[in-house]
Amino acid sequence: MFSWSKKNAKKDPELFQTVSDGLKKLYHQKLFPLEDTYRFHDFHSPALEDADFDNKPMVLLVGQYSTGKTTFIRHLIEHDFPGMRIGPEPTTDSFIAVMYGEQEGVIPGNALVVDPKKPFRKLNAFGNAFLNRFQCSQLNNPVLESISIIDTPGILSGEKQRISRGYDFAAVLEWFAERVDRIILLFDAHKLDISDEFSEVIKALKNHEDKMRVVLNKADQISTQQLMRVYGALMWSLGKIINTPEVVRVYIGSFWSQPHLVADNRRLFEAEEQDLYSDIQSLPRNAALRKLNDLIKRARLAKVHAYIISTLKKEMPSMFGKDSKKKELIANLEMIYDKIEREHQISRGDFPNLKKMQDILAGQDFTKFSSIKPKLLETVDDMLANDIARLMTLVRQEEANMPSQIVKGGAFEGTMNGPFGHGYGEGAGEGIDELEWIVLRDKPSYDEIFYTLSPVNGKVSGAAAKKEMVKSKLPNTVLGKIWKLSDVDRDGYLDDEEFALANHLIKVKLEGHELPAKLPDHLVPPSKRGLQLD
Repeated sequence: MFSWSKKNAKKDPELFQTVSDGLKKLYHQKLFPLEDTYRFHDFHSPALEDADFDNKPMVLLVGQYSTGKTTFIRHLIEHDFPGMRIGPEPTTDSFIAVMYGEQEGVIPGNALVVDPKKPFRKLNAFGNAFLNRFQCSQLNNPVLESISIIDTPGILSGEKQRISRGYDFAAVLEWFAERVDRIILLFDAHKLDISDEFSEVIKALKNHEDKMRVVLNKADQISTQQLMRVYGALMWSLGKIINTPEVVRVYIGSFWSQPHLVADNRRLFEAEEQDLYSDIQSLPRNAALRKLNDLIKRARLAKVHAYIISTLKKEMPSMFGKDSKKKELIANLEMIYDKIEREHQISRGDFPNLKKMQDILAGQDFTKFSSIKPKLLETVDDMLANDIARLMTLVRQEEANMPSQIVKGGAFEGTMNGPFGHGYGEGAGEGIDELEWIVLRDKPSYDEIFYTLSPVNGKVSGAAAKKEMVKSKLPNTVLGKIWKLSDVDRDGYLDDEEFALANHLIKVKLEGHELPAKLPDHLVPPSKRGLQLD
């Protein structure tokens, strides 16, 4: 028997070695019994396996055909992958999991779903029509050591979308959405029409908006004025489908290795590209928190599901009129939702989709449903109230011990190093490749201000410098950081070079750039080089 069935048994708090270990134990010991009892897996999502908790972060690419999904992957990993096809026509009619492997090759879908080390075993429920269009492309690539990428079939439009795929495309995407760490919707700057199938797909991704990012691809092929209009049209279209208070993040650029056709917006594309890369690079660091968050959402849904099923069981007659009562309960399911919401103080946002629930219930035998079992619900409540809090502490500890950007290699390498790294030649990076101290360009104007502050022995006090620095209207938190960077010799005063440096950093911040955590060598005043303190 499970330990939760022992009466009056008091257990010490669970101690977990890792977040992954803790999630597996909590799911199998506390949440799975509730799911199994109330047939959660028949209604919502298959049972989770160890591989779901152990797998690397996954990025799911979704978009209409010829929006550049496959090219995007090729650009990220800077390597062809097995099964890759690129062209203007719908070339990808398969789901391709691009993953790390010592040996390069392709694993077909039917073999993939029996591999216990891969997180795809439950996909066998979608049948051969899907599995024949599912494969894993393995290759030894540094990017794939940290993340996996899922390429999807191009979403059809017009007459093409009426052709049956032979499996529930939206349901498969929803299955992936529950398990991936990031969902990237790709749009082509030349065609923003959102087809019926694309609209259905986006709606299937509902409840996962926090994972969703949008890429407006091939933006280098249109002028700045056209780009503004396209961006506005895209936001308007998305606003009608994605019903969230926050505006979804849209990255603008051309994610391939070809020359830009219209180079006017190069700096914009570079900044957008770096922002997207930074977002992807953060996934391994945030993976444990994402899995914890997904388990909490699953537990809340499982609780509501248990109340719904047990209520339906309670309302069923014991002898006659079962069929008519079943139809009545399904028709009045919204009233049952209202009743459960009032009695158990559950947010309506935790309830499953009404129409989808009614459709599934139509094929179920209500007499086989389980009645309410308070002990199972109490166990899940205890998990949410106590175990999750302890696990959150472990998440923070693991995050603190991980570097901020783990994903390396491929396109990520080019944005980090050398004169083409992000920010090089901008902000605090400006002047790194020059022999002359970059601050000297504007130092004469800074000197004029410096000498109005009545320096003593060639230096001004912090109070005097503060009166001038606050004129920038930057908050004290920012000015305090600028002071710390500028007071190179840590004597509490600023000489003319340090004062000029402070003004240069204020200018950097006002122009929208981030301040460095530590003063770069090329910004150290000439007279202070060799004296800089940590």
